[in-house]
Amino acid sequence: MPDWLASLLSNAWVRDIVALFITFAVALTWLRINDTLAQRRILSRDLSRKLIHIGTGPLFILCWVLYSQQPQSRWLAALVPGLITLQFILIGLGMIEDDGAVQAMSRTGDRRELLYGPAQYGVIFVLVTLLFWLDSPVGIVALLILCAGDGMADVVGRRFGSAKLPINVRKSWAGSIAMLVAGFLFSLAYVALFNRWGVWSYGVSEAFVPLALISLVATLIEAVSGADMDNVTITVAALGAGWLLTDGLGMWQVPFLG
Repeated sequence: MPDWLASLLSNAWVRDIVALFITFAVALTWLRINDTLAQRRILSRDLSRKLIHIGTGPLFILCWVLYSQQPQSRWLAALVPGLITLQFILIGLGMIEDDGAVQAMSRTGDRRELLYGPAQYGVIFVLVTLLFWLDSPVGIVALLILCAGDGMADVVGRRFGSAKLPINVRKSWAGSIAMLVAGFLFSLAYVALFNRWGVWSYGVSEAFVPLALISLVATLIEAVSGADMDNVTITVAALGAGWLLTDGLGMWQVPFLG
């Protein structure tokens, strides 16, 4: 875990507040870049929406190591998705005007769409941050599968998704394969990175099979989920599978493989 900030700021509360501002800056910069590109029609609305979906979460999670890891850390970090989600809700209700956000995060340009997918996405991040934080890889893996996996499923499915799934004609083989691969690779990369930083005491080799299984379960659930509920169903499926494949909040295990 990087300790340059700890040596500079010995007070845990001061460190966490600085980390909070850094996290806000990173998240808002990514959102505004995509908002601007969508407003100027450099990116399509669909691509901008999915780039926000894919990128915001992983960037947010990377900032977790900046915090002091004291009890207040997860609560301060959760303020970032919490306040951004509140903004989305206020935009969706028409209480705040933000055409850039609407263009970047809605499918059709209707501000009320922000009350569904984007709001669900934000609430999920708040809850998983508070419940799991860095105590367990399960929460991070679930969030990465939601962000990278589900996001890439849409991007690839729109471009190469002519062959539809027999169980759901709105979903494609290409999209499901993209979700499986992206969710697995992002999760594996973050487990390796956080292991290198000393957050967890286990590495890539023992996480390989559990991560593949969690990604597969989440992909199967995404394939049968409705468009407005897949943020929730994917996260619940990944958390459930992850919990079963760890001994509570501890080491990875795959019971049926001995």
